[in-house]
Parts: sequence; structure tokens; C-alpha cells
Amino acid sequence: MSQLPLPAQTLQGKVAIVTGSSRGLGAEMAMDLARRGAKVVVTYTSASSAAKAAQIVSEIQALPNANSNSNASSASSAAISVRADLGSESGPREIVASTLAAFGPHIDILVNNAAVQITRRLADLSTQDYEAVYNVNVRGVILMTQAVLPHLRAPARIINISSVGARAGFANYSLYVSSKVALEGLTRAWAGELGSDGTTVNAVAPGPVQSAMLDTISPDLVEMQRLNTPVENRLGTAPEIAAIVSWLASSDASWVSGQVVNASGGFSMY
Repeated sequence: MSQLPLPAQTLQGKVAIVTGSSRGLGAEMAMDLARRGAKVVVTYTSASSAAKAAQIVSEIQALPNANSNSNASSASSAAISVRADLGSESGPREIVASTLAAFGPHIDILVNNAAVQITRRLADLSTQDYEAVYNVNVRGVILMTQAVLPHLRAPARIINISSVGARAGFANYSLYVSSKVALEGLTRAWAGELGSDGTTVNAVAPGPVQSAMLDTISPDLVEMQRLNTPVENRLGTAPEIAAIVSWLASSDASWVSGQVVNASGGFSMY
């Protein structure tokens, strides 16, 4: 990834947090933001993801627009990784504290990407399942955004990662689907609340994209979506989603707020 030509440095001098970014879509989002000039905080939860997070940081530090000393130049891209549990009440505060220590007093971009998915029939759902999904996908997003809020530098960008599942009736995915519906509601409410200084809040709803999360989805469901995707009857790619996130994070998207960008190749049209 680091050998590709750099795009325009539209995010130069910006500080971005991407939750759940040690792998998959989150890792690609972190890389793309850095390639456009941002300093990026890569977050992860499990100790097993530490090496992957370190690899993403290493790739960012190797970019032509990076400086190996993250504090050496405000114009250089850079990265750190932070291990924190977004399902806990303290995790978001830990991420913000590490961000401020590394990159100074301001945060410009928050990408709420981390999510948990449990496949279970309604009759088999437990309160533990509910807490596992909602503590990260909904409460974690609220607490993360609250923790960032005092440090946001206007005009800031908050980007929530939803799913086409938020508007689809996929059997056995009720916790994940409903958590993404909640996320889209939060997006619209926060857009209405935070816009006075130019801050925008949007969501991106990917269709099926080749990633680690896709491995938790029924192959039959994935194949159904692929066959019903108008654009080339294919799955999406992580760079395609990351490019949309980076655009929303830039000044080019200053007049877009409270929106859900459906990134599904036309599988879902709304």
C-alpha cells in the first residue's frame, strides 16, 4: 500500500482516530487517511491484534509523506496504535488520552468503525449477546464521540460506519442490524446538534466487502448480495470504502451532513 502514488494532501495537518483499525476496512481507512496527509490513531481491542496494528503503523510511517518522529512536523503524516476496549466505559477515554499525548491538543476526524457481529436466531438471543453487540456498536460509539468532543477542532468530521443491513431484513442478524439502525439515528441527531461550527456528521453503509467481518456472514447471504449488485455483480473492495470515508473527512464534503452514503454498488438504493 505504501508504494502507491500519494493522492492530493487534502488532510494535511489533521489528526484522525479510526476505531477498530488493525485489520479489514478499518486498516484501509487508516492507511488512506494517512496517505492524504493525516496523523492517524489505529485502535484495537485484542492482544492478538497487536502485531497487525503495529504493521499498519509501520506502513504509515514508511509513506513518502510521513516523518518517523510523529511530533517533528505538523505537515507530516504519522501513526500510533492504542489498545483499548470500546465495550468498556474507560476505553474511549484511553484512546483520546493517547491521541492528545502523541499529536497535541486537537482532534479533527473521528471514524467510528469498530463493531461486533453475532449471528443468532431471535429465540436464542441472550442478554450477554445484546451487551456484547450494543456495548461496542452503540454505547461505544456514544462514549467515543463524547470523549473526543471537547477536543474537536472545527470544522471537524465524524464518520460512522453503518451497513446496508441497517435497511434490510436479514434473518438471524437482528442485533447487528438494529445496532446499525441506531447508529444512523445517532448520525442524524448529531449532525443537527454539532453543525453550528461547520462540523459534519455522516455515515457510510457498505455492502458486502471482502474483509474479516465478511467471514462472519453466511456465504449464502453474501452470494445473494453479490448476484444482486448491479455494478459488475461483485463484492466491494476496502479501498473503495476508504476513499468515501476520506472524502467525507475532507473540506470537499463541507456541505454534506446527516447523510448515510450507501456504498454497495447499487445493491441497496436509498
